Amino acid sequence: MATKQIDLYIGGKWVKTRDYFPVHHKFTGETLALVAKAEKQHVIDAVTAAEEAFKIDHLTPYQRYKILLKTAELMEDRRESLEYSLVQEVGKTRKDAKGELDRAINTFRLSAEEAKRISGEMIPLQATEGSENRLGFTIRVPRGVIGAITPFNYPLLLGTHKIAPALAAGNTLVIKPASTTPLATFHLLGLLEEAGLPKGYINIVTGSGHDVGEWLLDDYRIAMYTFTGSGEVGRHIKERSGMRPVALELGNNSPNIIHEDADLDLAAKLTAQRSFHNAGQACIAVQRIYVHQDVLDEFTEKYLSQVIKLKVGNPEDPDTDVGPMISEKEAIRAEEWVNEAISQGASSLLPIKREKALFYPAVLINTKPEMKVVCQEVFAPVVTIIPYQDIEEAFSMANQSEYGLQAGIFTRNLNIAIKAAKTLQYGGVIINDVSTYRNDVMPYGGVKNSGLGKEGPKYAIEEMTEERTVVINL
Repeated sequence: MATKQIDLYIGGKWVKTRDYFPVHHKFTGETLALVAKAEKQHVIDAVTAAEEAFKIDHLTPYQRYKILLKTAELMEDRRESLEYSLVQEVGKTRKDAKGELDRAINTFRLSAEEAKRISGEMIPLQATEGSENRLGFTIRVPRGVIGAITPFNYPLLLGTHKIAPALAAGNTLVIKPASTTPLATFHLLGLLEEAGLPKGYINIVTGSGHDVGEWLLDDYRIAMYTFTGSGEVGRHIKERSGMRPVALELGNNSPNIIHEDADLDLAAKLTAQRSFHNAGQACIAVQRIYVHQDVLDEFTEKYLSQVIKLKVGNPEDPDTDVGPMISEKEAIRAEEWVNEAISQGASSLLPIKREKALFYPAVLINTKPEMKVVCQEVFAPVVTIIPYQDIEEAFSMANQSEYGLQAGIFTRNLNIAIKAAKTLQYGGVIINDVSTYRNDVMPYGGVKNSGLGKEGPKYAIEEMTEERTVVINL
């Protein structure tokens, strides 16, 4: 396998650095590329380039629309290579890589359409005495330079969710991808520039979050930060950003409630499918399953019958359902959390098995609320099944979390479904589907320690623009 060298991309030019770090194939361990490690001056230069591009070269909404739509078309044309790159760089199965690419393409299309719809509203100033000769309205204007930091688990899709709305809104970007999976961002860059994006609109700086992330936070020319990642880092960004706005998509330990009247076949199938996709490394992956006591045994049997069908192994095999975690270190952590829970009284319904970065699906019962696998974000193919007696108890247990991104509930009772929507303290409540459901057109974001702001092109554009009031004295 040939090893590429990838430099920083600043102001439309490739910039070499003194140090480079390796990006590995997550299953074989082979080196895919050597990627430049940015220094502080590189970050300063990247922000300068983005600032100059924003001041000098304004694309019209229709031009933005055409560029974003063309990018989606190019992604369709390069589908095979993009999917395979995700399999290698992230360790995604072919199935998961296809799903991520499908969603990224759709997000570019949605963002393209939204670029043409950015508008304000009329203000009824003349309804107030003394303002009879005033005409008032609002407009939305781009913020300027957006600082974007993306995670490892969905590098193509989550890069798209930051880049496409930012460009649609008329902003420029400095983006720092995760060091373990930076290649997807460089693929997006190439496609966007091939589609006609001018130089300087996107600038890529790579390196550790501890260094590059801090240098980005130091630069007050960045008008807004958008980040997906851990709660700890999200809180730090919020503290450091001052008065500048932030959009933070953080962690979760998603609860899913299986009520006594649920369609158990549907519930078992969907929870099994979405507990372990992307090796459980998704912030809305099924983690806690609360099951009514009366259907506990039946559901568990149906659920396990689905889980044991999952094939674990090489992500390049089209039949594989669960591939490796992002690193052996993370797989070891997941194994330690599971063994710790077992030592504290939990039981596993499946053998606990790890092969380097491969961690096989683990299904735990007899857990306690204070166990890490229950109260923290496990971010691994680990699920707990917990019984409850009545729906109020299920709501209470689901809400016993510092997180609040998305929750799922299966029930045929409309009243319970509506009550769940009002009672569950989550940014999204998914009824008769799992917490993992996300359509990229919808507003996506959490409450509590799951973050601030919304993603989804229309809603992200609102975050990435300022509302400005205009008053005319006629």
